[in-house]
Amino acid sequence: MTPLLSLPSKIVDTAWHYRPTLSTEQLVLWVVVIFSVFYNLPFWQQALAGYDLFAVKTWLTFANMLLVMISLNFLVFVSLAFRPLVKPLLTLLFLIAAFVSYFTSYYGTYFDTSMLENVLQTDTNEAQELLTASLLIHLAIFFGLPTLMIWRVKITPSTWKKAILRRSAYCLAGTAILLLAIFLSYQEVSSLMRNNKQLRYLVTPGNYIVSMAQALSSQHANENTARSPVGEDAYTSSQEGDKPTLLVIVVGETVRAANWGLNGYERQTTPKLAQQPDVINFSDVSSCGTSTAVSLPCMFSLPGRADYAKSYAQQHESLLNVLAHAGLEVTWLDNQSGCKGVCEGVTTKVLSPKDYAPLCPDGRCMDEALAQALTTQISSTSTDQVVVLHQLGNHGPSYYQRYPAAYERFVPACTTADLAKCSREAITNSYDNAILYTDTVLNQVIETLKRQDEYVTAMIYLSDHGESLGEKGLYLHGIPYAIAPDEQTHVPMVWWLSNAFSQQQGLDTACLRQISDQAASHDNLFHSVLGLLGVATDVYQQAEDISQACRQPSSS
Repeated sequence: MTPLLSLPSKIVDTAWHYRPTLSTEQLVLWVVVIFSVFYNLPFWQQALAGYDLFAVKTWLTFANMLLVMISLNFLVFVSLAFRPLVKPLLTLLFLIAAFVSYFTSYYGTYFDTSMLENVLQTDTNEAQELLTASLLIHLAIFFGLPTLMIWRVKITPSTWKKAILRRSAYCLAGTAILLLAIFLSYQEVSSLMRNNKQLRYLVTPGNYIVSMAQALSSQHANENTARSPVGEDAYTSSQEGDKPTLLVIVVGETVRAANWGLNGYERQTTPKLAQQPDVINFSDVSSCGTSTAVSLPCMFSLPGRADYAKSYAQQHESLLNVLAHAGLEVTWLDNQSGCKGVCEGVTTKVLSPKDYAPLCPDGRCMDEALAQALTTQISSTSTDQVVVLHQLGNHGPSYYQRYPAAYERFVPACTTADLAKCSREAITNSYDNAILYTDTVLNQVIETLKRQDEYVTAMIYLSDHGESLGEKGLYLHGIPYAIAPDEQTHVPMVWWLSNAFSQQQGLDTACLRQISDQAASHDNLFHSVLGLLGVATDVYQQAEDISQACRQPSSS
């Protein structure tokens, strides 16, 4: 029995000391095979959806697509993999691919350019929240294990002549296999990719390599570009005796319309707003994007979603600059990861945890700190002004950290950033609790504005994008807009107009309530703010101003 008992230890010892010898090309080939099979499971699940898994044709289609993927990856990486660099290069690819495959598999994330821009703009606090136990386990398997294997391989030494001949032979073989696979499956595969364009964002590692290159080139090309002025001709025409105007724009974060109490959600997640008699709720509002990196600059830029481009937002002034040109004092108060360029050229203040210590556990502030900062900002001036409050809101996946314990009304709540450990009910409960807290913050803003006797006051609340909470297997946000679910593109918008503001601006609030169920979008924000504040400029588009139809002609 002694030899039998020692057999497992011998196997382990042999495996531990085993160091295969491979050429650079063979190592790259093995790696791309591993990538194509194990790091592209979401792609294969969607690509083969609807196929009969027991049919021979299904397996032939799979084999052809797999050969195309392996050949393409091999031809790309073998051209970059020189003997001294091949192991560091493949290690880096495995590291990034492990992260990408985790978020693609667990959250249904698509890694297009806008998603990579979000990644590049993620701050330390956001990154720390994503470091969950599930992620670390995934990294150990999909990064640690293959990396260990790579570094135990011995690279075959050879002369440069033999290396060139060997690589040429591999490349010719790879090209021949690629052409053959494409020939055999071109019609079916091209039809699949044409009808399901989102699939290209699931092909690892091509998805993150191409998107990262596009994101970095765009960022580098425009980071030092001076912004072209917009609306320099802007001015306000006030009547004698008019009070200064104060408009607060609250930019919500990751709040979807489906869970907004004022929209008829089965839960009353906005009880305090529901009790405010002058609140007008717009129930059918679409976002410009499905991520902050897209929606935030888009909602404050002149072009609408159809004509929006990141390069335009980076190279042109925003709505806030137009308001400044008109003589209003504009201030951006931030409790998030920055304004994405929107606030460039206007006064910007980032909330400091030391200034609001009771509201800032673990170095990140609750949104009530914004309401307190607003009070301080208002008292610092007595001129026409616009204050933007950028919320932390419902930023996921740590919804439970977005509200104080007193707001945990819906239970059981998911109390971890690792959503895989929670039921959909618990995730929704914590998400709804965060909306309940936003309701309180907005109510505090309104109550603060009510107390400003020296101003006529108004508030606009508009979320930047929505969120998926498990519908269709999707979580979080950032899905390409063309295929994004309604949960990520349908957002809440609320206006609160004091009676004094409505009278001074000639607004019929009853009329606004009548049109509040009509379709609207982020496109309307730019021109509606100009209209509400009576700002005249050539860039103003009357058709995009929600309030225009409800404004008295004498005040136009």
